[in-house]
Amino acid sequence: MDKQIVYNAVKCLECNETIVSYHRHDYKTCECPNEAMVDGGTAYLRYGAKNMRKIELITVYANEDYQLVRNYATRGSRGVDGKNPLTWIPLCDMDDDHLEACLDYGGADWHMELIRNEIAYRKFKEHQKESIIELMNMDSYDKSE
Repeated sequence: MDKQIVYNAVKCLECNETIVSYHRHDYKTCECPNEAMVDGGTAYLRYGAKNMRKIELITVYANEDYQLVRNYATRGSRGVDGKNPLTWIPLCDMDDDHLEACLDYGGADWHMELIRNEIAYRKFKEHQKESIIELMNMDSYDKSE
């Protein structure tokens, strides 16, 4: 199986714009004379420009370090009522209820796995935080004796 793309973008070094393709056939270009382009979203990589030396590819895959992946893997949202304009939200910026709602709604297996990873990551971080606080409290207790 090929590596799963979670973020597909190109930075045009002429105009400094980063253009992101979020889904298959999401073709985008920058507005400058270099006409940098990106397409393919999480399905395939397609990019170009008049001067290819003036673009930087930015691709993140699902099997990379999760602390990186969670900042780039996104989910499209139209808000709780489904009536807002489409926005793409990184998993790290979604609240817990939104993550759970995404699991209920469904999606591609690889994407559901990333959402489950985010929920587990947060639980692990919270457990770590509680453990550190507990250790700090024990340390201060020991000093007072």
